[in-house]
Amino acid sequence: QVQLVESGGGLAQTGGSLGLSCLASGDTTCISDMGWYRKAPGKERELVATIESDGSAIYADSVKGRFTISRDNAKSTVYLQMNGLKPEDTAVYYCNAEQHGDYLCVEYKYWGQGSQVTVSS
Repeated sequence: QVQLVESGGGLAQTGGSLGLSCLASGDTTCISDMGWYRKAPGKERELVATIESDGSAIYADSVKGRFTISRDNAKSTVYLQMNGLKPEDTAVYYCNAEQHGDYLCVEYKYWGQGSQVTVSS
């Protein structure tokens, strides 16, 4: 069992910055990819960024060049640094951790509790 606990977020002005952190606790042995999704009011949940254990990352087109995802494998923590914030970034951000199945691990996906990010115009 893995628990994801998020911290950070809050309120920022347009062009400002915010950071999010997500700590994975429990048996994190099988966690491979970690990332962030977001859910804005009236919109579907969308992928923001994901990062593999080797540090390779994928970003949504809407956040490329502005957001940076990183992780500390030793601490089982994933971070999202959000710069150049826009009102369109306003959403609840959910941490995600994925287990990819192999001979030791079961395929599974875990979710954080959600963190509100609000960007004012």
